[in-house]
Amino acid sequence: MEIVAHNTTQVMPNQRSSHWTRVIGETYFPLQLTFRDAGAFSGTLEKRQMGNVSLSRLATEPLQYERRPTHITHTREEEYLITVPRLSPVEFKQMGREVRCDPGGFLLERGDEPYRFSYDTTNELSVLKISKKSLAEKVRDPDRFCARTIDCRSGLPSLFTSLMHQLHSLPLSAGRAADILGQQIVDVLALALDESATDDHQVRTSVRAGHLRRAEQVIRKHLSNPTLSPEFVAEACGISKRYLHELFGDTNQTVSQFIRDERLIAAKELILSSPALSMAEISYRFGFCDQAQFSRLFKAKFGVAPSDWRRSRAN
Repeated sequence: MEIVAHNTTQVMPNQRSSHWTRVIGETYFPLQLTFRDAGAFSGTLEKRQMGNVSLSRLATEPLQYERRPTHITHTREEEYLITVPRLSPVEFKQMGREVRCDPGGFLLERGDEPYRFSYDTTNELSVLKISKKSLAEKVRDPDRFCARTIDCRSGLPSLFTSLMHQLHSLPLSAGRAADILGQQIVDVLALALDESATDDHQVRTSVRAGHLRRAEQVIRKHLSNPTLSPEFVAEACGISKRYLHELFGDTNQTVSQFIRDERLIAAKELILSSPALSMAEISYRFGFCDQAQFSRLFKAKFGVAPSDWRRSRAN
């Protein structure tokens, strides 16, 4: 795990605005910053790189951040910021939606779309940075949660923000544990978003969406079951196989494709968490015919062979 810390204390007043703009750009992505008093501005930031995600904590005086179209021109990978205000409210506008998020909530910001984010009083923020690809592996259509305040005063959203807070104290010596915890916080975030979606009126009144979520849950629960199939899922959900295929047709993915992808995602996590297991054991555990088939499908989905991925994570 890598920890990077920044502080404006030792920076000359006339250089603080440019210094902090550079710090923010390196930590997240390029943004236009507007300071209330650039010369008197003070801020601290600490970032922990935990596998494929980064977790940061920053404390600053009032500030406005803008992600402008010119910042996005050369963006190669779509990323999200999940921001938790700790001391005072923040205002956020993106994709035609404008929301206020008080302490006790959190926001999703989409990095490849323009946005404006600000707070008028001294604030402390916890920020998780994650690629869209990684979050989309856990949550169907993450964009539906953007520019929405997620209440984290109870339930799984509360667990997610509490875990973020605890991980800020993770020592540099955590090493490999940090990579695993980085994956686990994404899992908890996905569960928190899924729980919050059940409180959304449109989702709650959509029978099809409810059945689809139930089918996805059944699949994820039985990934190691050799009998897992569309027939198995339909029976477990109490719906017809035809209706099940219609539900997944709404996602432009077949039931079998979803089962295969979820097994590959689970296998990828097991490769990291259980280095003693062979690739053959992992492939058979998740229902692949043989190691060669598993390796081929894994590389097709993630762009790297499973053995190469394990070696890269061990370094």
